[in-house]
Amino acid sequence: MNADALRAQALGQELDWLQAWITAALEAYFQDAPLAGPPPPTLAADGPYAQWLARWGLDDDARLVLALALAPHLRPAALDALLLQNSQLNQPFTAFGGHVSSQRRGFWPSAETAVFLLAGDDMARRLHAQQLFDADAPLRCHGVLDGPPPSDRSQPGAWLDMPLRVSDEALSLLLRDRPHQPQHSADFPAQRLVTGLEWVDLVLPASVRAEVEDLLAWVQHRHTLLDDWGLSRRIKAGYRCLFYGPPGSGKTLTATLLGKATGLPVYRVDLSQVVSKYIGETEKNLSRLFDQAQRQDWILFFDEADALFGKRSSASSANDRYANQEVAYLLQRIEDFPGIAILASNLKDNIDEAFARRFQSMLYFPLPGPDERLQLWRDGLAALPCPLAGDCDLPRLASEAALSGGSISNVLRYAALQAVRRQPAEITLNDLTRGIAREVRKDGRI
Repeated sequence: MNADALRAQALGQELDWLQAWITAALEAYFQDAPLAGPPPPTLAADGPYAQWLARWGLDDDARLVLALALAPHLRPAALDALLLQNSQLNQPFTAFGGHVSSQRRGFWPSAETAVFLLAGDDMARRLHAQQLFDADAPLRCHGVLDGPPPSDRSQPGAWLDMPLRVSDEALSLLLRDRPHQPQHSADFPAQRLVTGLEWVDLVLPASVRAEVEDLLAWVQHRHTLLDDWGLSRRIKAGYRCLFYGPPGSGKTLTATLLGKATGLPVYRVDLSQVVSKYIGETEKNLSRLFDQAQRQDWILFFDEADALFGKRSSASSANDRYANQEVAYLLQRIEDFPGIAILASNLKDNIDEAFARRFQSMLYFPLPGPDERLQLWRDGLAALPCPLAGDCDLPRLASEAALSGGSISNVLRYAALQAVRRQPAEITLNDLTRGIAREVRKDGRI
């Protein structure tokens, strides 16, 4: 039996078990009898669903809660029995918890529903069941369930009335056996960075390249250093690095290639979306991002970081004080993040000194020199299928036109666009010089 068939079989068994448990719980409730639910099914140990249960360390109670949370997605009719109305009060039974939305037909369980199924009216069992939603319990610490907003997490019972929702991350793992890759949205202020280039395509001065290699070595060997060599007793697991230098000098590409070389997803955080004018929204947006980044071992890349991490002015108004609070929250999350956090800025001096001291390394990305520019010209033109006219003197262009790598890419795009409109297609010196002039004008130079 293949993995998909094993997964479908396991999910069917779990939902059958859930339905039988709901029946037993309702019978015990209405007959005022002790609750004795049926035993869980035995799943194929080599099935992907069973393997995720084992990896997360879910016991039988947590397993039932997961099945309950999956039911609205896979078998909503299994919850119809919980739609019963109290005939004396003409309203749903409060003991069952859950929600009936006007936008969605059927019953959506809450954590209170799970507590009812596991414990009924037995107070000792109810208190034990509520511990399934503690911060250090497997369902929460592994991100299996979506939690309440950070502002509510300290409130007693904040979980109980919330709709019980499997996280997008866990749903993707359980139903498709692949990591969830969220898309940039109002609720998720980050976008995954990908590139078709390889590590050998990164053109940097030798000194910068050596520092980047050190960072790459940390990403590749950090678990050996922290766990096997015992460094975790002396230093934090996270690594914070500042990339600074002029635009187009390779900061974003370097971060993207670090992820590609190590197999780690790289997400660029949209700082313009991070600090919200609504109190509590910043924490909610960032909490989801950092929690998922920690569980899936993402590299977080904060571009134009000085826009948010710049030197802060004195708080002269309530808005200023709140903005400083939000920045302080983000700084703390970055400092506590056990993964790789890279901040990029055009100028190092723009970064607040108090935070700059917390970086493990700072890498300066200068504009490429003549030798690096010549390599960029040659590598870029070699990738194009059309020939280069004989009048193109690349060493001279590299020597005289002080462009960034990003600007050279823009020139190549412009030259290729001119060449493709001619027969035969050929890149000429005029195409390149006109493209260079366009880039120079963009920078306000003559």
